[in-house]
Amino acid sequence: MGHAIETIALSRGHEIVGRIDVGDRPPFPKADVAVEFSQPEAAVKNILQCIAQKIPVVCGTTGWLDKKEEVEKECARNNGTLFYSSNYSLGVNLFFRLNEYLAVLMDRYPEYNVAIDETHHTQKKDAPSGTAITLAQGVMKNLKRKKKWATGKDLPQDAISIHSFRIDPAPGTHVVKYQSAIDDIEIRHTAHTREGFALGAVLVAEWIRDKKGILGMNDFLQF
Repeated sequence: MGHAIETIALSRGHEIVGRIDVGDRPPFPKADVAVEFSQPEAAVKNILQCIAQKIPVVCGTTGWLDKKEEVEKECARNNGTLFYSSNYSLGVNLFFRLNEYLAVLMDRYPEYNVAIDETHHTQKKDAPSGTAITLAQGVMKNLKRKKKWATGKDLPQDAISIHSFRIDPAPGTHVVKYQSAIDDIEIRHTAHTREGFALGAVLVAEWIRDKKGILGMNDFLQF
């Protein structure tokens, strides 16, 4: 993702003033914005360092959200800027909205159980994906009989089951399935390349320069 973002940023006339790769810990350069796509174990430290240096952060790393509240408090304390999304693709964010609307409709029909499948390349470290978790949260907000998401077998009735698959070279597929004894209803998003995610991140980086606070794709897309 970092390489794809850099390629698109350069093609749009931007200058890359610094790169932080695996194992690097140099001083962060002065920049108009930082785009943070790394690993869960590095994301929090990277974000906090950017906030301390008054650099707006566009973060797409998933798997660190157990510390999100702590990071947001630090961002507010420093009057900083943090934009987080589990997915920067326009298509996926439309899919998020479709998922929430479908959950509103399905709330009246308890005979349907809901589950989520997600498939990614084998280099993706976290499972389930951040996108799958966002989808589950969208269902829980609108489907009263579901209170949490979980993985594995023999789950309680109030849990949404998320199944993760790691298969190369899949950029990412997400399926939300409502199943009954009579029929199934599915919605699916399939990414063909990573360029859609990378372009979305660059567009957000262009937009965020004069913004403050905790922001997300609903702010950018004005949903």
